[in-house]
Amino acid sequence: VQLQASGGGLVQAGGSLRLSCAASGRTFSSYVMGWFRQAPGKEREFVAAVGWSGTTTYYADSVKGRFTISRDNAKNTVYLQMNSLKPEDTAIYYCAAYRGSGLLREPSAYDYWGQGTQVTVSS
Repeated sequence: VQLQASGGGLVQAGGSLRLSCAASGRTFSSYVMGWFRQAPGKEREFVAAVGWSGTTTYYADSVKGRFTISRDNAKNTVYLQMNSLKPEDTAIYYCAAYRGSGLLREPSAYDYWGQGTQVTVSS
């Protein structure tokens, strides 16, 4: 599966952005999908994940209550709605497809990655 992330940009603290990740291939609905982010000089970290049907979701504590992950299998797209953004949310955001084994919050458990989209939150 090939992934294409979009929707990043520059926003003031307290603002919102919606990221999208479009997937190619007919097997999109069989993948648990995740979002990760990587800030300069830091390791890539888990942000959120969503199950096959979209009813099961997982979040990092740092974004819980502010970010919402969702998916539309008919459109082969996963979304990340980001509200109440903070300067510490500044990073490159990546979408990824979980291989089905390994820890869901670990980047090594994901086989396919999008190219990343930059999110910058100004104070």
